[in-house]
Amino acid sequence: MTTSTPPVTLDDVRDAAARLKGIAHRTPVLRSRTLDALAGAEILLKCENLQRVGAFKFRGAYHAASRLTPGQLARGIAAYSSGNHAQAVALAARELGTTAVIVMPEDAPPSKRDATAGYGAEIVTYDRYTGDREAIAEALAAERGLSLIPPYDHPHVIAGQGTAALELVEETGPLDALIAPVGGGGLIAGSATAAKGLHPGTRVIGVEPEAGDDTKRSLEAGRRVAVPVPRTIADGQALPTPGELTFSLNRRLLDGIVLVRDDEIRDAMRFAFERLKIVLEPSGATPLAALLTGRAGRLAGRVGVILSGGNIDAGRFARLCGPGS
Repeated sequence: MTTSTPPVTLDDVRDAAARLKGIAHRTPVLRSRTLDALAGAEILLKCENLQRVGAFKFRGAYHAASRLTPGQLARGIAAYSSGNHAQAVALAARELGTTAVIVMPEDAPPSKRDATAGYGAEIVTYDRYTGDREAIAEALAAERGLSLIPPYDHPHVIAGQGTAALELVEETGPLDALIAPVGGGGLIAGSATAAKGLHPGTRVIGVEPEAGDDTKRSLEAGRRVAVPVPRTIADGQALPTPGELTFSLNRRLLDGIVLVRDDEIRDAMRFAFERLKIVLEPSGATPLAALLTGRAGRLAGRVGVILSGGNIDAGRFARLCGPGS
C-alpha cells in the first residue's frame, strides 16, 4: 500500500531527535582503515550497540512512550518483542514513571529476558513458532487498558529509529550509501527517511539473514509477502513479514536488499570483536557481514553502516564465534 504522503517525514525524525536529546545516547561513529581497504570505500560505523539497552530500539520506544498522555502513562504500556524492543520499552516505562508488560518468545535469549525483567517489566511468554505475539499483546492491552507500542509498525517508533541516521549524517556529512539491517523494517525506514531527506542521492541498502528474506521477497512482489518464521541466529530479524507502515516507506526509499548467511554473520561478529574491538549480536552484525562478503555490491565514497545492537551474553557469543563454530 502506498499513499501520497509518507507516514513519516524528515521533520518527524527531527522532532523525535529533539525529544530524545539528553535521554538517548548520541552513539559514536567508528572508523577502521582495514575495513575501508576491504570495502574500497570510507566506512562510517554508527555504533548503536553502545546505545542505552544495547540497541537502537531505545530511540523509537522512548519517543513513542513520551508521546502518550498522562492518563495513558498512568495505566501502563504493553509491547511484544524477541528482546531489544522489550528492553527498550521496559526502560522507557521506568524513565517515564510507568509500568510495562512485555510479550516475549519462550526461546528469547536469556540475557535479553533477564535485562527486560531487570528494568521492572512483567514478562508474558509464548511459542514463536505456533503463537501470534501481536494478537496476544493486543488482547492483553485491551484487557488491562494498556497502550500498545509495537516494535516497528508505528510512526513514532519509526521516527525515533531514524534519529540514528540523522545523527550520523549531522556528524559526518552527506553519505553516498547507507547500509542497515532489516527486521520489521522500522530502523531502515526511519534511517532512509532521514538520510534521503537530507541528501536525496544517498543509496540505502538493507540486509536480511538468508533464512528470513521477507522484505526482499515483498519488494520484488510489490506487496507484503509472508515467509515461515525464520530459523536464524539473527533472532532480532526472525520475522515472517514486514510491517505495513514500514513497507509503505521502504518500497519508496530502499535501493536494494541483500542477504547474508548465518556463517557469514558469525564471521562478521568475530571481525568486529578482533579487529574493531566491539561486541555485536547477530542481527547487529548483518550489515558488516554484507560489507565483508562483498554482498553489498560495489561501494565508493562515504558509506554509513548502522550496527544495530550488541545484546549477547558471553556464553552465546562463545558458542557462535568460538573454535569449531
